[in-house]
Amino acid sequence: MRRALIVVDVQKDFCEGGSIPVKGGADRAAAIADLARRTDGSYAYTVATRDHHIDPGAHFSEHPDFQDSFPVHCVVGSEGSEFHPNFEPAVASGAVDEVFYKGKHSASKSGFEGSTQDGTSLTDWLRAHDVSDLDVVGIATDHCVKATALDGVRAGFAVRVLLDYTAGVAAETTSTAISELRHAGVALSGEPVVLT
Repeated sequence: MRRALIVVDVQKDFCEGGSIPVKGGADRAAAIADLARRTDGSYAYTVATRDHHIDPGAHFSEHPDFQDSFPVHCVVGSEGSEFHPNFEPAVASGAVDEVFYKGKHSASKSGFEGSTQDGTSLTDWLRAHDVSDLDVVGIATDHCVKATALDGVRAGFAVRVLLDYTAGVAAETTSTAISELRHAGVALSGEPVVLT
């Protein structure tokens, strides 16, 4: 058994000061950086996902519903698309083994819709590295973390979401997401940060 840590979308636009900020995101970014830098052997690999939008169509909207459509965010080359500065040191230190980019021309909430710069999908990368178990953390609990965890289960991995290392947009949608995850067989640990 090899366990990997998947860090979902810890980017500037999803934290305080970004275009669609999640309260508590910056704090979670720092905690996730500490988790990623652990050297206790908990994880064989750590990977990160990034929203990487060029033209995602109706996903960008001037009148967003905040379910399928959102204000412009994480545009390729923008400051908002960069990893949050509280998490970036973990990437710079080499604690993150690979980065998967998603959503050039689509919404792509799930990290499993992403690929490396050379086009390797997250599923293929994990299987090539003999990973069987996943811990998922990041932003937001009720959107991209949920989608990534659910797709991980569908792909045949044993998935756990570390809720202490996630930030949710709202209490109601986060509670619904947790129920969906539990129903799908995702293991849950801790409590999410939800600041309204």
